[in-house]
Amino acid sequence: MYLTKNNYLSLLLALFPFSFIAGNLIINLITILLILSTIFFYKQKPFKIKFYLLDKIIMIFFLIVLLSGITSAINWYLEDSWKSPFKTILRSILFFRYFLLYIVLRFLIENKIINLKFFFITCALSSLFVSLDIFYQYKFGQDIFGLEVVWERKLSGPFGDELIAGGFIQRFSLFSFFVLPLFFVEISKKFSKYLIPILFIIFFVAIILSGNRMPLLLFIFSLVLIMFLNKQLKKYIIYFAAIFTIIFSIIYNLNSEVKINFDNMYKEISGISFTILNKDFKDERSSPYYKEFSSFYETWKLNKFIGGGIKTFRYYCHLRANIDRNSDFICNMHPHNYYLEILTETGLIGFLICLSFFSIILYISFFKKYFSVSSLQNNIIIVPFIFLLLMEIFPLRSSGSFFTTVNTTYIFLIIGILIGLIRKENSIESIH
Repeated sequence: MYLTKNNYLSLLLALFPFSFIAGNLIINLITILLILSTIFFYKQKPFKIKFYLLDKIIMIFFLIVLLSGITSAINWYLEDSWKSPFKTILRSILFFRYFLLYIVLRFLIENKIINLKFFFITCALSSLFVSLDIFYQYKFGQDIFGLEVVWERKLSGPFGDELIAGGFIQRFSLFSFFVLPLFFVEISKKFSKYLIPILFIIFFVAIILSGNRMPLLLFIFSLVLIMFLNKQLKKYIIYFAAIFTIIFSIIYNLNSEVKINFDNMYKEISGISFTILNKDFKDERSSPYYKEFSSFYETWKLNKFIGGGIKTFRYYCHLRANIDRNSDFICNMHPHNYYLEILTETGLIGFLICLSFFSIILYISFFKKYFSVSSLQNNIIIVPFIFLLLMEIFPLRSSGSFFTTVNTTYIFLIIGILIGLIRKENSIESIH
């Protein structure tokens, strides 16, 4: 394979899954390289693409992020209440790189410059690597790099003291099921019926052992949805459910740590249900998660419309009214839900704008493919991107911070590729 500029850009994109293992520095490096390389090769062309309504709304969201950061910094400076009031402005300016990533990806995909085959393959390989590393760590007490288990109930694999291995597998493993059908058709006809169940078992067991419960639910939910909405796959749901039940039951009954982890999950769900049904949020039996989620409301009221700026929840949360400083729980770094965080840090305006472009994306992708007549109906390559985005922005899930390098890069990576693929199909109305 000759290293043409197209192959070079395709390889840069393909490095993203491994960069998520390597850490924030490498993620940012790959992001900047992809943006600058595209501008170097194609000059102003990426910025001369036709901007549809969706693109304009996304751009407005980034401008709101900048505005909220500037507003908060001015308030802090005038009140002399923070040592580095302009830190949030810098964060807001640097956050704009994700809009550039989105535009660059849209341009590269829409103009058929990037070959997604490499990206799908590296997603599959990186997911397999993390899964096998978790198995190795489970067996020997440390992974292949010598990283030891930091908590008996959760295995981190190559992520060290960050317990996010299950989330990584959930985010990238779905591409594995599409590699053969999309890019190796002849091999797929012969071996897919054997390889796909094997891959599912590997990823499923690895996520269980990682101890990351929400990624496990999202992994199962996404596969069930894909099978349910595909006429050819719908008949396999029963077999899928049987495999899931058998494997989970075996691990649950043979592994005490897994049993404790999921028993605790059941207790937490019961606690949340008890709190909601009884409407007694001060009861000692109330879920501790309620305290984390509820802290957002008083924090949001401090900056209702424009927000407090990205990564300022940890600051404003301590200034909220009626805070009980004698309580064991006072504040967390973020409210553990994307939508609540966006509401507190970009305000009602930023929240509604974000909700608008999420809704438009789901309409022109998910709805157009499965519930209307369009050329997307026969498009297979967009399927993993649709369902991974759907799982990522699912409102009733706990999550990390929306504004971290890992999460924001992943979200706009998926959105940029998905929208580029849809534009390439020329299947949507110009209003979008």
